Amino acid sequence: MKLQQILSSLQKLHPKEIDLSLDRIKKLCKKLGNPQDNLQYISVVGTNGKYSTIQAIRAILKDANINCNIYTSPHIQKINERFIYNDEEISDDNLSKLLTEVEDINAGQPITYFEILTAAYFYNAKKFKNNINLLESGLFHRADACSIIKSNLASVITAIGLDHLDWLPKNKQTVDQIIFEKTSSLLNSKIIISKQSSNEILNKIKGSIKENSSEKLIFSNDFNYSLSENGFFYYEDKYGGLKLPLPNLEGEFQLSNISTAIAAIRNIEGINISDQNIKNGIKKIKSIARFSEIKNGKLKDLVKNNKIYIDGSHNPLGASVLSKHLNSLECNKHIILGMMSNKNHVEYINYFKDKISSLTTVDIPNQPNAINGEDLMKKLKNLKNVNYKKSIKEAINSIDLKDNDIIIITGSLYLAGEALNLN
Repeated sequence: MKLQQILSSLQKLHPKEIDLSLDRIKKLCKKLGNPQDNLQYISVVGTNGKYSTIQAIRAILKDANINCNIYTSPHIQKINERFIYNDEEISDDNLSKLLTEVEDINAGQPITYFEILTAAYFYNAKKFKNNINLLESGLFHRADACSIIKSNLASVITAIGLDHLDWLPKNKQTVDQIIFEKTSSLLNSKIIISKQSSNEILNKIKGSIKENSSEKLIFSNDFNYSLSENGFFYYEDKYGGLKLPLPNLEGEFQLSNISTAIAAIRNIEGINISDQNIKNGIKKIKSIARFSEIKNGKLKDLVKNNKIYIDGSHNPLGASVLSKHLNSLECNKHIILGMMSNKNHVEYINYFKDKISSLTTVDIPNQPNAINGEDLMKKLKNLKNVNYKKSIKEAINSIDLKDNDIIIITGSLYLAGEALNLN
């Protein structure tokens, strides 16, 4: 209860949820002694795949006994997920103490919720200054609170596509502008570029970072992977090839994220990782709501012998990736969908058109910025077998499941968190 009261207090420090400016966090960090300086970072920017890439790096580092801190956003079930120190999620009590101290030092000055959380992360990270910080820079990196760091070990660019367009001026709601925002101000270190959805996107990224003096490592040019039919995949870069076991994450699309993580680690000087660390690490990746199967719990009990998955994809690029994976599965698929109001609902679900057996829209509880499930159903009325149910549980119970059918709960990380909490 104490932690929730503190979080509620922090949310009242600024009238806007997001205000794209770095002045406020710089002022607060100066009061805190600029804790973000003199730390080791691997920064991760992009639209999709940031979380999975970070978790793959984390797992490999952990197997090599290299300590890391992690800052990601948003959280799925509880805010503690955003604050990882020494590979451990911060406790409620320690997070309460940390946020209270930072709030006192801020002394009531206007600052957004995300900015003060970021400042708090940096403030606590200085206690672990020898650790590597895995830093997810969200929304538009150029004006993101995480971009105030002055140096890093590497910048990772994951897949980039259209998302968060409502935060851009109407005449700049383009992928070109998103690429500019995410990549034009990357630090000079090393830049690792993950697999992109098209050569056009890749070429635009190359153009954006052309003047950056960093060494650049590009998927397909400098590192690559290929999938074997025998339960292995092959990774290759300038250091040679690795025959690797399939990771514990489902979906071939995860192999590009994991390969990017391997490329980053193998190309950062001073990080000593063995081939065995990589082989062990990729079998122990922690992942929440990235095409994750629910194997037990209350929701699993509802589907009995059928499989149920949670996936937090919420933009067209994520829908494209998820759709390709679902196409590789020989079964009937039923989607339970909940989305935020500012997403492109029709474009998202069109990737699944004629490929799923049913679509059930639902409300996302406690999210005032979510689209009502009934309104979402009306927007998607041109699809076959579209229904609305108020809750996830009602939606599951309404689906006529046959042997081998699967259910996928998707459309929002907030819906994913709701499903996990229900389970």
